[in-house]
Amino acid sequence: MQNHRPPLAIVMGDATGIGPELVAKSLTMEETRRLCRPAVIGDARVMAEAIQLTKASLKIVPRKNWAEVSGDAGLIEIFDLANLDPKEYKMGEVSARAGQACLQYLELGMGQLMAGQAAAMVFAPLNKLAMRLAGSPFKGELNHFISLTKAELAGEINFLEPLWTSRVTSHVGFREICDQLTPEGILRAITLLHKTMCQAGLEKPRIGVAALNPHGGEKGLFGPEEETIIQPAVEKARQQGMEVRGPFPADTIFVRARKGEFEGIVTMYHDQGQIATKLLGFDRGVTVSGGLPVVIATPAHGTAHDIAGKGIADVGAFQAALRIAVRMAQGLKN
Repeated sequence: MQNHRPPLAIVMGDATGIGPELVAKSLTMEETRRLCRPAVIGDARVMAEAIQLTKASLKIVPRKNWAEVSGDAGLIEIFDLANLDPKEYKMGEVSARAGQACLQYLELGMGQLMAGQAAAMVFAPLNKLAMRLAGSPFKGELNHFISLTKAELAGEINFLEPLWTSRVTSHVGFREICDQLTPEGILRAITLLHKTMCQAGLEKPRIGVAALNPHGGEKGLFGPEEETIIQPAVEKARQQGMEVRGPFPADTIFVRARKGEFEGIVTMYHDQGQIATKLLGFDRGVTVSGGLPVVIATPAHGTAHDIAGKGIADVGAFQAALRIAVRMAQGLKN
């Protein structure tokens, strides 16, 4: 294999879910070896069980630094933290012990990224509740990454080839959405999406902005937010040189994107975009940690406790995350 393949840190994910299984499956694939030099951050004992579950022809080889990572086929080269005995948790059940181990994997991976040792990081599904039970002060891993990197403009970006989406509000109650919508917040979401897409190689991405109210508000008949909050943000983004239009009714904007009108969509709240993208391709969706000085991606699905330990997890979204991470790492390098 070529030595120019970028070093890719792969975080094993929460051991109680499908993460280790996905990692084992990915490391048997020719695509993974062709795109990068992968090394796993996790526990070798957990990965040994994943190998047994998937019947993968892989040999576990501990590594101490990236200079030792060859990327050769047939190997799971691992930075073994040896911090999670499989006897300490049950598959399919939230575990504070597994959550604590994940926090340590993320810390090591972020350290490697920020030191320039790894070009990008892909993490298998984590469990937010498990990490909170383990003592994390953050609601999710993105907040952890922002704290470590001191990023000023950062947020979750969803990617479903070839469509990119971002959202203005995220994990908040529905009653809070209107209170949190501001022209500044919408401009921030547009800018973040634009910058992330440019990093992925799109020179002048076309972005559509979704309306909040039915039928795009019908000129104020169903609410004033389109004219008083969303439109000013769109105009400001255009003044700053971004190719953005809207607001468009949310029930048709994704149809327009599928027809090729946009490469990116900004939605006003979580489910407005998530429902559409997961219907378009649940098994291919990726979440990118946008706005950070380092490249991080993960499958858009969760730990899938209902099928954990059965060996039937679909590796499609994990591979999509790996592909976009390598692509964005090259963009960051350039």
